[in-house]
Amino acid sequence: MITAAQMRAARALLGIDQRQLAELSTVSLPTIQRMEASEGNVRGVIDTLTKVVEAFDAAGVELIGENVRSLGDGRGVRFKQPVVMTEAVFGQKLLQRRSAYSAAAKPSGKI
Repeated sequence: MITAAQMRAARALLGIDQRQLAELSTVSLPTIQRMEASEGNVRGVIDTLTKVVEAFDAAGVELIGENVRSLGDGRGVRFKQPVVMTEAVFGQKLLQRRSAYSAAAKPSGKI
């Protein structure tokens, strides 16, 4: 299975846009757009999903499934554990980091 986030991340690694991915995979641009706009696992025709995965593979990007070891030797990025990061949670964590940074950056008034 492939997730929409994996597709976007793989494109970013390659430095290509959705149109270029459509050309590489011989899948229509609207289909690529729909796949990337989905939530979680991308659903679709098996042949279409296979074409996209094979296009990434041919370009040198390995899509790593959950709880699966990578067979590649190159660098990569993956979640340490399955995460559902909602906008509210992400925003709260960002605010906590900013607050901690601001507090650390303020002069204490002591010399």
